[in-house]
Formats: sequence, structure tokens, C-alpha cells
Amino acid sequence: MEKTSLVSLICFIVVMAMPMAQSVELGPKAVEKWFHKLPHAKQKVSKFHFYFHDIVTGKNPTAITIAQSNMTAKSPTFFGSVAMIDDPLTVGPELNSTIVGRAQGIYGSADQNEAALLMTLNFVFTTGKYNGSTLSVLGRNPVFNQYREMPIIGGSGVFRLAQGIATAKTYWFNTTSGDAVVEYNVMVLHYSH
Repeated sequence: MEKTSLVSLICFIVVMAMPMAQSVELGPKAVEKWFHKLPHAKQKVSKFHFYFHDIVTGKNPTAITIAQSNMTAKSPTFFGSVAMIDDPLTVGPELNSTIVGRAQGIYGSADQNEAALLMTLNFVFTTGKYNGSTLSVLGRNPVFNQYREMPIIGGSGVFRLAQGIATAKTYWFNTTSGDAVVEYNVMVLHYSH
């Protein structure tokens, strides 16, 4: 009985602490209240720098192929291949560096002539003042270009109605395994109440 009470108490504390981890109130009424304050809100520019670890091999891949066409294997660009990702975002390029969030979403090979991905993903922040907030990316990623720009088309939490640019640069790529580390610099315009 004591064990059950202790577990219940811990669950209650965790549930009550969850809203405190967010920087903004959630729920329909909170969003409506936020929109009413929007005309008085100030725009703010935030800058982020992190590393995206796309691991397609090993015991715990963070990117897995979920679909491909009949012609994908014959295509020099793997056209038609689609992957689901849950990639760690870290402060430094090493995988054991401090994790600041996750890149969660889908990318697919969308070009028959060059290696270019359609990226549809969220940067989900898991630490600090942006904990629980997200930035949404939707754009083209020609992976062998030195720099690739993809638009930030929105966000949640602190980043409601955000817009900006995510610039990617490959830091490391293993041509045998396909594993990669990509450096991201993100500039985002969002509102501060």
C-alpha cells in the first residue's frame, strides 16, 4: 500500500511539474488569450546553433526508412525513399555532447537529378527556457551543397507564429553507412509578450 501511495505521489508531482516546464500556457483558452495580446507583443529574433545527428545504422538508429518506390534502388538519388527521424540535437558535434532537443519528422528523396531531400520536421527543444517549444521546418535540402537554407514556417509554445531560416552544413558524413552530423544555424523571428 505504501508503495502504491508513493508511486501515486510521484506521478502527481510529475504531472503538476509538466506545465511548469513550458514557458507558455497551453490549451485553447491560453492560445486565445495569447492572440488577444498579440497586437501589443514585440517581435524578437532568436539565434540557435546545434548539431543534428542522423544515425541510420547500428542498434539504435534515429532515422529509419519507412517507404520507397519500386525504382528507388535503381535511382542514383534514391528518389522515392522516405525516412522517419527522431534525431538528437546537441550543443557540440559529438554524440555525447549535451542534448538540447530532437529533430522529429520525415525526410524523403525528392529529386531525380541530384541528392535533395524534402525536409518536414520539428526541432523539439527539451531544455532551458524553450523546453517544450518547437520550430517547424519545411523545405528542400540539396545535401551535397555546402550550405542549405530551409524555411522555418511556424512553431509552438514560445515560438507560436515563428518564421525564419535554418541553415544546414554537413559537419561529417560516412559514405559507407550514411550516418551524418549536420551543423545547424537557425535565425527565427517570434513574439515576446
